[in-house]
Amino acid sequence: MTLEVQAWILQAFLVFCRVGACMMLMPGFSSPRLPMQVRLFFAIALSLAMLPAVAPALATMPETGTVGGLLSALGAELTTGALLGLLARIFFMALQTLLAAVAQLIGFTGMGGVIAEEEPAPEIATLIGLTATTLIFISGLHWQLLRGIADSYSQIPPGLWMRPGGMLTAAVDQASATFILALRITSPFFLYAVIVNFAVGLTNKLVPQIPVYFIAMPFVTAGGMLLLYLTIGEMLAGFLAAFAGWAEHG
Repeated sequence: MTLEVQAWILQAFLVFCRVGACMMLMPGFSSPRLPMQVRLFFAIALSLAMLPAVAPALATMPETGTVGGLLSALGAELTTGALLGLLARIFFMALQTLLAAVAQLIGFTGMGGVIAEEEPAPEIATLIGLTATTLIFISGLHWQLLRGIADSYSQIPPGLWMRPGGMLTAAVDQASATFILALRITSPFFLYAVIVNFAVGLTNKLVPQIPVYFIAMPFVTAGGMLLLYLTIGEMLAGFLAAFAGWAEHG
């Protein structure tokens, strides 16, 4: 092979390292419901399509003629891609964590359902998580995510390692912001749980002869489902607005 072909193959592989690592963690694209071959072929196709756009940035990459330089560049690209995917996935991790707490508060746990991720989750978390992922693709936000991968080459030059402190700060800041977002979205359920549990506890004190807790649980769950029906639209709209703002400006 000529030197030009070897350089092109190396550049394509480096782009695949960043894109593939990001795809492994990015919401929707990393779903285990997609066959492994489909995810692999999509990452390869996206890498080849993105290669001409990021070729100028790859031309300024540090020397990779030695084994050590090549391994360093591969590690840097894998780390950068994994960080990009993790920052997007943190949105869903924070939301699903608090939705699991919501399911516990309204007594909607313990029933079998669709397993959308590697680990089973409460039905409410699965419902809203799958709906949010679907809306991301319907609204075209996934193109913003893919554009963000290409734009990352201007912010994080290829072949260069990010500072560990910078990566940790980005992950912590993202986790803090998304947790506050998820808490704000699910706050009606926490308020509902406080009011209902206070009322049930007070009733139990006033009428200790009646098993108030067991009688009230079906009504608590029904009230939680009614609250979910009334608020799910605003919950998803707020989540998608925050996700779109991060995908466009983050």
